[in-house]
Amino acid sequence: MKKATRSNSIANNNNGKTKSSNGSGQPVAEEGSCMLEKFFMDQLKDIYYAEQQIMKALPKMEDACTTDELKEAFTDHQHQTQKHIRRLEKVFTIMGEKPQGKKCEAIEGLIKEAESIIEETKEGSMTRDAALIIAAQKVEHYEIATYGGLVQLAITIGQREAAELLDKTLIEESDTDHMLTHIAESHINIEAEEESKYSSRRKDKERVADITV
Repeated sequence: MKKATRSNSIANNNNGKTKSSNGSGQPVAEEGSCMLEKFFMDQLKDIYYAEQQIMKALPKMEDACTTDELKEAFTDHQHQTQKHIRRLEKVFTIMGEKPQGKKCEAIEGLIKEAESIIEETKEGSMTRDAALIIAAQKVEHYEIATYGGLVQLAITIGQREAAELLDKTLIEESDTDHMLTHIAESHINIEAEEESKYSSRRKDKERVADITV
Protein backbone atom coordinates (compact mmCIF):
# COMPACT_ATOMS: atom_id res chain seq x y z
CA MET A 1 0.00 0.00 0.00
CA LYS A 2 1.36 3.41 -0.97
CA LYS A 3 1.67 5.70 2.02
CA ALA A 4 0.17 9.16 1.77
CA THR A 5 2.83 11.81 2.15
CA ARG A 6 2.44 14.85 4.34
CA SER A 7 3.01 17.21 1.41
CA ASN A 8 0.26 15.56 -0.67
CA SER A 9 -2.18 15.81 2.25
CA ILE A 10 -1.41 19.51 2.73
CA ALA A 11 -1.77 20.18 -0.98
CA ASN A 12 -5.12 18.43 -1.11
CA ASN A 13 -6.42 20.20 1.99
CA ASN A 14 -5.41 23.63 0.69
CA ASN A 15 -7.13 23.08 -2.67
CA GLY A 16 -4.61 25.31 -4.42
CA LYS A 17 -4.75 28.10 -1.82
CA THR A 18 -1.61 29.71 -0.43
CA LYS A 19 -0.36 28.03 2.72
CA SER A 20 -0.39 30.16 5.83
CA SER A 21 2.84 30.56 7.81
CA ASN A 22 3.51 30.52 11.54
CA GLY A 23 5.94 33.42 11.22
CA SER A 24 9.02 31.23 11.03
CA GLY A 25 8.50 30.36 7.39
CA GLN A 26 7.11 26.87 8.11
CA PRO A 27 3.54 26.26 6.85
CA VAL A 28 1.06 25.90 9.73
CA ALA A 29 -0.50 22.74 8.29
CA GLU A 30 2.90 21.07 7.96
CA GLU A 31 3.91 22.08 11.46
CA GLY A 32 0.66 20.70 12.88
CA SER A 33 1.12 17.43 10.99
CA CYS A 34 4.66 17.08 12.38
CA MET A 35 3.38 17.61 15.92
CA LEU A 36 0.58 15.07 15.44
CA GLU A 37 2.94 12.47 14.01
CA LYS A 38 5.31 13.03 16.94
CA PHE A 39 2.43 12.47 19.37
CA PHE A 40 1.41 9.35 17.43
CA MET A 41 4.92 7.93 17.77
CA ASP A 42 4.99 8.79 21.45
CA GLN A 43 1.77 6.86 22.03
CA LEU A 44 3.04 3.99 19.90
CA LYS A 45 6.09 3.68 22.16
CA ASP A 46 3.81 3.83 25.19
CA ILE A 47 1.62 0.90 24.09
CA TYR A 48 4.68 -1.07 22.88
CA TYR A 49 6.11 -0.86 26.40
CA ALA A 50 2.68 -1.70 27.87
CA GLU A 51 2.28 -4.84 25.75
CA GLN A 52 5.71 -6.07 26.84
CA GLN A 53 4.84 -5.57 30.51
CA ILE A 54 1.52 -7.35 30.00
CA MET A 55 3.43 -10.33 28.54
CA LYS A 56 5.47 -10.52 31.75
CA ALA A 57 2.42 -10.20 34.01
CA LEU A 58 0.09 -12.70 32.32
CA PRO A 59 1.91 -15.88 33.45
CA LYS A 60 1.65 -14.73 37.09
CA MET A 61 -2.05 -14.06 36.68
CA GLU A 62 -2.54 -17.43 35.00
CA ASP A 63 -0.75 -19.27 37.83
CA ALA A 64 -2.93 -17.51 40.40
CA CYS A 65 -6.24 -18.50 38.76
CA THR A 66 -8.64 -20.92 40.40
CA THR A 67 -10.62 -22.09 37.36
CA ASP A 68 -9.25 -23.79 34.27
CA GLU A 69 -11.46 -21.57 32.11
CA LEU A 70 -9.77 -18.38 33.28
CA LYS A 71 -6.32 -19.99 33.11
CA GLU A 72 -7.00 -20.87 29.48
CA ALA A 73 -8.21 -17.33 28.75
CA PHE A 74 -4.98 -15.85 30.13
CA THR A 75 -2.89 -18.40 28.20
CA ASP A 76 -4.68 -17.51 24.96
CA HIS A 77 -4.15 -13.83 25.65
CA GLN A 78 -0.41 -14.38 26.05
CA HIS A 79 -0.29 -15.73 22.48
CA GLN A 80 -2.46 -12.86 21.31
CA THR A 81 -0.24 -10.30 23.03
CA GLN A 82 2.82 -11.71 21.23
CA LYS A 83 0.96 -11.11 17.97
CA HIS A 84 0.09 -7.56 19.04
CA ILE A 85 3.76 -6.83 19.74
CA ARG A 86 4.73 -8.06 16.26
CA ARG A 87 2.05 -5.85 14.72
CA LEU A 88 3.36 -2.84 16.59
CA GLU A 89 6.84 -3.59 15.29
CA LYS A 90 5.43 -3.57 11.75
CA VAL A 91 3.86 -0.16 12.45
CA PHE A 92 7.24 1.15 13.65
CA THR A 93 8.76 -0.10 10.37
CA ILE A 94 6.03 1.60 8.33
CA MET A 95 6.79 4.84 10.17
CA GLY A 96 10.52 4.42 9.47
CA GLU A 97 11.36 4.05 13.15
CA LYS A 98 13.11 1.40 15.23
CA PRO A 99 10.75 -0.35 17.69
CA GLN A 100 11.26 1.00 21.18
CA GLY A 101 9.18 1.41 24.30
CA LYS A 102 8.57 4.33 26.58
CA LYS A 103 7.77 3.68 30.23
CA CYS A 104 4.02 3.72 30.76
CA GLU A 105 3.03 4.68 34.31
CA ALA A 106 -0.59 3.69 33.67
CA ILE A 107 0.16 0.06 32.85
CA GLU A 108 2.68 -0.15 35.70
CA GLY A 109 -0.08 0.86 38.10
CA LEU A 110 -2.62 -1.57 36.65
CA ILE A 111 -0.17 -4.47 36.89
CA LYS A 112 0.69 -3.58 40.50
CA GLU A 113 -3.03 -3.63 41.26
CA ALA A 114 -3.32 -7.13 39.79
CA GLU A 115 -0.37 -8.27 41.91
CA SER A 116 -2.03 -6.82 45.02
CA ILE A 117 -5.20 -8.75 44.22
CA ILE A 118 -3.24 -11.99 44.14
CA GLU A 119 -1.71 -11.20 47.53
CA GLU A 120 -4.97 -10.12 49.14
CA THR A 121 -7.29 -12.91 47.95
CA LYS A 122 -7.39 -16.51 49.09
CA GLU A 123 -5.68 -19.06 46.88
CA GLY A 124 -8.16 -21.41 45.22
CA SER A 125 -11.11 -19.09 45.78
CA MET A 126 -13.64 -17.91 43.21
CA THR A 127 -13.33 -14.46 44.71
CA ARG A 128 -9.75 -14.35 43.44
CA ASP A 129 -10.90 -15.22 39.91
CA ALA A 130 -13.63 -12.58 40.00
CA ALA A 131 -11.07 -10.00 41.14
CA LEU A 132 -8.51 -11.08 38.52
CA ILE A 133 -11.10 -10.65 35.78
CA ILE A 134 -11.73 -7.08 36.92
CA ALA A 135 -7.98 -6.40 36.97
CA ALA A 136 -7.57 -7.88 33.49
CA GLN A 137 -10.48 -5.86 32.13
CA LYS A 138 -8.97 -2.65 33.48
CA VAL A 139 -5.89 -3.47 31.40
CA GLU A 140 -8.08 -4.27 28.38
CA HIS A 141 -9.93 -0.97 28.67
CA TYR A 142 -6.64 0.92 28.75
CA GLU A 143 -5.51 -0.91 25.62
CA ILE A 144 -8.84 -0.37 23.86
CA ALA A 145 -8.68 3.36 24.55
CA THR A 146 -5.07 3.57 23.34
CA TYR A 147 -5.51 1.50 20.18
CA GLY A 148 -8.74 3.30 19.34
CA GLY A 149 -6.95 6.65 19.54
CA LEU A 150 -3.97 5.37 17.55
CA VAL A 151 -6.20 4.10 14.74
CA GLN A 152 -7.80 7.53 14.33
CA LEU A 153 -4.44 9.32 14.51
CA ALA A 154 -2.96 6.98 11.88
CA ILE A 155 -5.87 7.74 9.55
CA THR A 156 -5.50 11.48 10.16
CA ILE A 157 -1.79 11.53 9.31
CA GLY A 158 -2.38 9.43 6.20
CA GLN A 159 -0.94 6.14 7.47
CA ARG A 160 -3.72 3.80 6.33
CA GLU A 161 -1.60 0.63 6.46
CA ALA A 162 -0.64 1.37 10.06
CA ALA A 163 -4.29 2.13 10.87
CA GLU A 164 -5.41 -1.24 9.50
CA LEU A 165 -2.84 -3.12 11.59
CA LEU A 166 -3.76 -1.23 14.76
CA ASP A 167 -7.47 -1.74 14.08
CA LYS A 168 -6.99 -5.53 13.98
CA THR A 169 -5.52 -5.37 17.47
CA LEU A 170 -8.30 -3.05 18.65
CA ILE A 171 -10.92 -5.60 17.54
CA GLU A 172 -9.07 -8.44 19.30
CA GLU A 173 -8.76 -6.46 22.54
CA SER A 174 -12.49 -5.74 22.45
CA ASP A 175 -13.22 -9.43 21.87
CA THR A 176 -11.05 -10.35 24.87
CA ASP A 177 -12.91 -7.87 27.06
CA HIS A 178 -16.27 -9.36 26.02
CA MET A 179 -14.97 -12.89 26.64
CA LEU A 180 -13.86 -11.98 30.18
CA THR A 181 -17.29 -10.48 30.86
CA HIS A 182 -18.91 -13.71 29.67
CA ILE A 183 -16.69 -15.85 31.90
CA ALA A 184 -17.46 -13.66 34.91
CA GLU A 185 -21.20 -13.53 34.35
CA SER A 186 -21.65 -17.18 33.38
CA HIS A 187 -20.58 -18.60 36.74
CA ILE A 188 -17.53 -17.08 38.43
CA ASN A 189 -19.26 -14.04 39.95
CA ILE A 190 -22.20 -16.18 41.12
CA GLU A 191 -19.91 -18.76 42.73
CA ALA A 192 -17.83 -15.99 44.32
CA GLU A 193 -21.00 -14.59 45.89
CA GLU A 194 -22.00 -18.00 47.24
CA GLU A 195 -18.49 -18.42 48.56
CA SER A 196 -18.79 -15.08 50.35
CA LYS A 197 -22.16 -16.02 51.85
CA TYR A 198 -20.77 -19.35 53.07
CA SER A 199 -17.79 -17.60 54.65
CA SER A 200 -20.08 -15.10 56.35
CA ARG A 201 -22.34 -17.84 57.76
CA ARG A 202 -19.32 -19.73 59.02
CA LYS A 203 -18.02 -16.66 60.84
CA ASP A 204 -21.44 -16.10 62.41
CA LYS A 205 -21.46 -19.68 63.72
CA GLU A 206 -17.96 -19.25 65.12
CA ARG A 207 -18.99 -16.07 66.95
CA VAL A 208 -22.03 -17.79 68.43
CA ALA A 209 -19.87 -20.73 69.56
CA ASP A 210 -17.43 -18.33 71.24
CA ILE A 211 -20.24 -16.58 73.10
CA THR A 212 -21.71 -19.90 74.25
CA VAL A 213 -18.38 -21.04 75.60
